[in-house]
Amino acid sequence: MDSLLEKRLKELEEVRNKVRLGGGQKKIDKLHAEGKLTARERIDCLLDPESFMETNMLSAHAVDMPADGLICGCGTIDGRKVFIYSQDRTVRGGSVGVEHGYKMYRTIERALEMRVPLIGLHDSPGARLPNSEELDWLGQRKRSVFSSISNKHGGSVFFPNTLGSGIIPQISAIVGTCGGISVYSPALNDFVYMVDTIGHMFITGPMVVKMVTGEDVSMEALGGAEVHSKVTGSCDFREPDEKTLFAEIRRLLSFLPLNCDEKPPAYLSNDDPDRLCVELNDIVPSSPSKVFDMHNVIESIIDNGDFLEVKKEFAGEIIVGFGRMDGKTVGIIANQPMVKAGAMTVDSSDKQARFIRFCDCFNIPIAMLVDTPAYMPGTDQEHSGIIRHGAKVLYALCEATVPRVVMVLRKAYGGGNLGMGVLPGLGSDMVLYWPIMETGILGADQSVMLLYGKDPNFHTPGWLDGKLAEYRETYANPIYDVSSNVNVEDVVPPAESRKYLIRAFKMLEGKKSVRPLKKHGNMPL
Repeated sequence: MDSLLEKRLKELEEVRNKVRLGGGQKKIDKLHAEGKLTARERIDCLLDPESFMETNMLSAHAVDMPADGLICGCGTIDGRKVFIYSQDRTVRGGSVGVEHGYKMYRTIERALEMRVPLIGLHDSPGARLPNSEELDWLGQRKRSVFSSISNKHGGSVFFPNTLGSGIIPQISAIVGTCGGISVYSPALNDFVYMVDTIGHMFITGPMVVKMVTGEDVSMEALGGAEVHSKVTGSCDFREPDEKTLFAEIRRLLSFLPLNCDEKPPAYLSNDDPDRLCVELNDIVPSSPSKVFDMHNVIESIIDNGDFLEVKKEFAGEIIVGFGRMDGKTVGIIANQPMVKAGAMTVDSSDKQARFIRFCDCFNIPIAMLVDTPAYMPGTDQEHSGIIRHGAKVLYALCEATVPRVVMVLRKAYGGGNLGMGVLPGLGSDMVLYWPIMETGILGADQSVMLLYGKDPNFHTPGWLDGKLAEYRETYANPIYDVSSNVNVEDVVPPAESRKYLIRAFKMLEGKKSVRPLKKHGNMPL
């Protein structure tokens, strides 16, 4: 072997070994003591074994910043290609410097070029502040902090994030304390995971909050995983530890296509598509005022009860998530009578509209299970902008072109018929009723009270009950309603719900919808 080559190979191996250690063994040990994995361990835990191909590994190693604090490249999950980057807290605290930001940008760009999912593992305080030596160097040359950056940097990764939106699935995991520019890329992604007690997100941290406002707040109370799961809705999945989080990302990807031009992967199901769900006869009470857990309905009709719920802890009055029917991915949207009686709210509207738009981007048909008394009344909701937020749902429903089947289980009153796509003309492909459902501007009880409240016989014992029974049989009986209402496809026995939905989606498969050409609409944000 040539002596120069031998020397350079030895040098290369030494540099690579140093880069693999990031900020050094002491910092790695400190991470482990905090219950955290290293940037490289995270990638190994998430991807298929031996599938990771690293890019720009040697960035900034000559200035003692191995990989400039970002490990990035390509690998596979269940044999399907993904691009990934992982921020390294052991190198300059995981802060975003020039090479670091460029590598993030190029990883997103490459994912878009290859049309495969992007995964970002975030553990960074945000933009890197120059140290004293760097400040002196800049000062001597009369240069600003931003003088060395190109168009592709940590502060502009939002551009490829936005370009990729709706083309490839984008997933972020918050596996450390993240602030400033490090939280906006996750916010632009489709799904955000956080590790409980370890993951934090905020624009300004507790120290700055204290300096500016005088408020004394902990990182957990300001931007912990629980806050973002329950209060802000910025977190889609809160997980107890990193390994569980990575397993759940793998699970999510099993429901999704690689890009907007493909359908989600189909699996051979061992759950009979013609299976009857006789338990539904008992799960849902016929009285519209009695509560039940909609999760039991969902788990009954999907394959093997395997339901991946999104934003489980936020706006619980509506349930959204992914399941399979006959091995094929279906997006589920359902009112939850156990929370706020299933009424629609400001927060549930945001949650619902965003999920509809994701499903529409990635060719995922939607099943809507309806049981709602309509929108939540009151000054709190009105002053919080329920009109504007409710309009987001209507926009998303009318914009969506994927197959959509609406099944009204028990009730749909007033604006609930709009927000759940029950009324004709909102783009739903099929509307189905259960035999016990009732719909209208108001419920049967409220309608009878309004119509007959001043009748002289109103207080006669049994008279009101008779009127109510007459109203329900005459005006709120779906079996007779469908006789003249051609916008309702059928009345479906509860036990046949799964079987009917599977056949409906099979019928609607391959649906094409042509819309007017335009630059883009102006969604009521």
